[in-house]
Amino acid sequence: MPAPIAPVFSLLPRRLGVDTHHEPVVVLRADSPVVRAEGFEAHARIEVLGARASIVATLNILSSGGLLGPDEVGLSEAAWLRLQPRPDERLRFRFAPPSDAMSHVRAKIYGKRLAEGAFEAIIGDTVAGRLSNVEIAAFLVACAAGSMNREEVTGLTRAMVHSGARMSWPHPLVVDKHCIGGLPGNRTTPIVVAIATALGLIMPKTSSRAITSPAGTADTLETITRVDLDLAAMRRVVEAEGGCMVWGGAMNMSPADDLLIRVERMLDLDSEAQLVASVLSKKAAAGSTHVVIDIPTGPSAKVRSDEQARSLLHALHASARALGLQLVGMVTDGSQPVGRGIGPALEAHDVLRVLGNHPQASADLRERALDVAAAVVELGALVPQGASAAARELAAGVLADGRALRKFQAICEAQGAFREPGVAPFQRPVPAPCTGRVQAIDNRLLARAAKLAGAPHARTAGLLLGAHVGERVERGQPLFELHAESQGELDYALDFVRGHPGMFHLEST
Repeated sequence: MPAPIAPVFSLLPRRLGVDTHHEPVVVLRADSPVVRAEGFEAHARIEVLGARASIVATLNILSSGGLLGPDEVGLSEAAWLRLQPRPDERLRFRFAPPSDAMSHVRAKIYGKRLAEGAFEAIIGDTVAGRLSNVEIAAFLVACAAGSMNREEVTGLTRAMVHSGARMSWPHPLVVDKHCIGGLPGNRTTPIVVAIATALGLIMPKTSSRAITSPAGTADTLETITRVDLDLAAMRRVVEAEGGCMVWGGAMNMSPADDLLIRVERMLDLDSEAQLVASVLSKKAAAGSTHVVIDIPTGPSAKVRSDEQARSLLHALHASARALGLQLVGMVTDGSQPVGRGIGPALEAHDVLRVLGNHPQASADLRERALDVAAAVVELGALVPQGASAAARELAAGVLADGRALRKFQAICEAQGAFREPGVAPFQRPVPAPCTGRVQAIDNRLLARAAKLAGAPHARTAGLLLGAHVGERVERGQPLFELHAESQGELDYALDFVRGHPGMFHLEST
């Protein structure tokens, strides 16, 4: 392959402040000599060369020159942060060399099986920014439609692990847990970590922020403590307290996962193979050896049926064995939200009430957290294998006598602080239209209402449930209460609620 021709023209960079997620985008004027000389067209993939770094970016063409001067190039936030140009530095441009990874993507599109080296090439180019969103989308669709076999899923998982930093621990047994998601308020992680570490298990827990939900575990914990620790700080916390509760995105572990997930969400695509690789790559990168997976299953959860849950669990077991992970799966009730709060601070209040044995603590969140904690305790060999009742009794005792709360507070202090979550200034109840019994709750619509109220970017926003499935409500009694940090967001959420009366299905009496 001949060497690319050296670029001649150079331009001054201008930061546009445009968020294009992870994909670098550059903007050139249509009358720029660079566009004419190189023959660039809109959406071309071009290489941008700076003094300290170079990137591959997607080109947008500006038809009129009002935004940029004749000697300027506009950079999106992703492009600017990768290049970090110095003052008065000039950038040069040329067509990007074709990515070798795309030959593997095309092979997968035509139904061929890929070896592990092919996945390494694809994931490597994804993390390096050499693949556009369109090219990543082609890979994801090919994997979803091409029925990946066990070896391919394992190869993809290993490639994702190798794409970033990896943790290792001087312990033969390191426990972890993960929830597949799709269930609002299911914030068991802080409670499980507190119980497990209070019992002496090692549990370095990394969690994600919300992508499409009203709160991720990291968003909820950030209302109580600091979560954006680097690898060195995370290690210090684990060495001191036996565990941590941190945001995985701050530590560059399996960075390809976040990039792939963003494109998946744009496609509204959620393939089993990608889900398995996503979950297990993060566990392997965190240095876990024993993992409990919670799979909530219900009509409006991420996993809709028992058959789908069993298929997912089989795939997780197969790839976990290939990676040397011991895995236990739990298929749990995903028919309705857990706890009362939906939104970062509201879920944090639920967690603290359970840890503090508060009289108004959500019983369903407590029981669900104890179920997961018992599975972690048993997998962690604190009781004989098969002694599930003893494991649950051990977990419940640590919660009841306050050891879990004290350990949780100690971990928070080691991470930087322990503070009480706030409360939203704007609140509005949504009353039941009739007297009756709650027959069903739509998780997705309820989560959407919480997001429109401002969650998760507004930490105290979301909603507070007033009733669960099976409970009787009187006409005018609050089904839930919307919380917002501005009147505008509260009104916007209320409009959505009024237009979607099917959030709660009531059988009138």
